[in-house]
Amino acid sequence: MPEIQMPKLSDTMTEGTLVAWKKKKGDQVSAGEVLAEIETDKATMEWESPEDGTLTEIYVQEGGKVNVGDKIAFIGGEGEEAPKEEAPEQKEEKQPKPAEQKKEKSQAETGKPAPAQKKEKETEPPQQKDVGAAVSAARSEGKQQEARPKEEKREEARVKASPVARRVAAELGVDLSSVEGTGPDGRVTETDVRGAAKSKTVEAGVSPAGKQPTRLPLQAGESARIQLSGMRKIIAQRLVESLGPVPHFYLTIDVDAGPLMEAREELKSAGEGAEAAKITVNDFVLKAAVQAALKVPRVNASFDGDAIVQYADVDLGIAVAIEDGLLTPVIRGAQNKSLGEISEIAKDLAHRARNKRMKPEEFQGGTFTVSNLGGMGIDSFSAVINPPQGFILAVGKITRVPVIDDCDQIVVGHRMSLTMSCDHRVIDGALGAEYLKELRHLLENPALLLV
Repeated sequence: MPEIQMPKLSDTMTEGTLVAWKKKKGDQVSAGEVLAEIETDKATMEWESPEDGTLTEIYVQEGGKVNVGDKIAFIGGEGEEAPKEEAPEQKEEKQPKPAEQKKEKSQAETGKPAPAQKKEKETEPPQQKDVGAAVSAARSEGKQQEARPKEEKREEARVKASPVARRVAAELGVDLSSVEGTGPDGRVTETDVRGAAKSKTVEAGVSPAGKQPTRLPLQAGESARIQLSGMRKIIAQRLVESLGPVPHFYLTIDVDAGPLMEAREELKSAGEGAEAAKITVNDFVLKAAVQAALKVPRVNASFDGDAIVQYADVDLGIAVAIEDGLLTPVIRGAQNKSLGEISEIAKDLAHRARNKRMKPEEFQGGTFTVSNLGGMGIDSFSAVINPPQGFILAVGKITRVPVIDDCDQIVVGHRMSLTMSCDHRVIDGALGAEYLKELRHLLENPALLLV
């Protein structure tokens, strides 16, 4: 079987960080089983094994950075071992020594054997002795390092803890021996582990996942300088690529969300557990955004040098906030999906994005994106286009406001703000207005989205 290489998990990825191994050396693995967590320039995600076999060798330790295509592990078949790398002294032995070269030259020129040389030990360059000593020291240090984790595991095994507590401790990176148990006979419980992880997060300023950001030396007046992760770097790069070269302009509308709220309540009345009851207001917005793009197909396009590319399918991107940034999973061929199907797919993609279980092809591409911050209490906002897409739709929360009805009476109404950020090279103001007109019509008549 071939050596396992650092995979290219995004279209812009050039290197990856091995965050954590989910299997240890000597473990049996199956194709499709989670093998490691890898941080790319866009996300930290779980990576599945491409092979069946035994994890015979691990070349990159946790925290190590390697280029795409570099070897990170070896998964062998039954009885198969990883190829051995030659030690430095072995490689040097293959090179002819100066004395041997002189001897060969003498024999070739005179046909007589060259004078006997002194013992090899006496003529051995001091550098070779140093190399041999260094290799021996490295091997000794390696054995000591291998012994330390085993000792730590034995120490942890002596701690009284429930199986659930041990599993949670492994997930959160908590040392059980440092946790004070509150269970019977001092037994460590799941609550104890989570409390310890939370305290560790607050004290060290780390993320909930236990991953501590790299802090850089401070300048005068600064409280912290945190090194950018691969995801934050690519977000910064993409924003500059977008707001710099892409000429943005913005169109905003307020939609009467009363009919939308009524439709949502009717679906909820289907009963707990029913599929219809799981459909949210955001699902209606996603479906309406797709339907409006079918009505006004020229907005489903992007700029490409000397041409505007118009797409046949509506590949809908949905912005999902994750721990270290933002991912935009894509619902492929969304024009062929019902409201219920869009709801189900969107929830599945968002869940897997937050739990690092996405495949690279699931968050690449997309013809336009919807970003909804209404659930976070944002009234309205303007989003930045994700190149090369032609626009992005920003959705605010539904608010109760006084409105004037058809009888000129002031009543309580529900309004939702939508802002369309457009690439002016692809979409003109009139075209964007036409799209938003269709979008408003669909949202204010949600029964149209059920057919």
